[in-house]
Amino acid sequence: MGQIWEGFEEALRLLFSGDAEVYQIALRSLWVSTLALTIAAVIGVPLGAALAQIRFWGRGGVVSLVNTGMGVPPVVVGLFVGLLLARNGPFGDLRLLYSNQAMVIAQLVIALPIVVGLSMAAIQHLDEGLRMQIVALGAGRLRTFWLLLREARITLMAALMVAYGALLSEVGAVQVVGGNIRGQTQVLTTGIVERMRSGQQATAIALGIILMLLVLGVLGGMTIIQQRSRRT
Repeated sequence: MGQIWEGFEEALRLLFSGDAEVYQIALRSLWVSTLALTIAAVIGVPLGAALAQIRFWGRGGVVSLVNTGMGVPPVVVGLFVGLLLARNGPFGDLRLLYSNQAMVIAQLVIALPIVVGLSMAAIQHLDEGLRMQIVALGAGRLRTFWLLLREARITLMAALMVAYGALLSEVGAVQVVGGNIRGQTQVLTTGIVERMRSGQQATAIALGIILMLLVLGVLGGMTIIQQRSRRT
């Protein structure tokens, strides 16, 4: 118990002393996960909505692939992304391995199936009569698409929160493709692992508390937006 309390004290000291390394790590965590989620949302929400509405040959296989992607361990994602970006890999010339960009790519691969799958489920759970009513009123495909997304906005926001929480707490993929380089690619989760290994338990607990505060702040803000949208 004393060690946990020491961790709280260390967290407060790091936060209020303006520790540059801690703020850098926290901001890097936020930047990597936010960028990955934004790209996943732009691609995944329309794709999920399309899968929910359009019937085509092989659709069942695509849906199965999406659902499988939701359960792939992040460290496996990191492994395959790392192999693609390695110097002797197909994208080695880009020299992205052990960079922030590589971590964004890995987290995008993690988030995309989650966003697609949950967006598809959100649209599928809408009343079929709603879509028919929208079409009967003369709405075109794009207008119908937009109105269905608007109707499912609360569930879609929940899908984004699930994906964001998974990204902020993810450690395996970012460690593999980012290398956990202090001052360059270290994020909060990998920083916790390193400090635990080196016996700096108090600092590890402090980083964990900061991570939880970050998750609480971000997801809390998204929850407020979600609940406000119920009244519009």
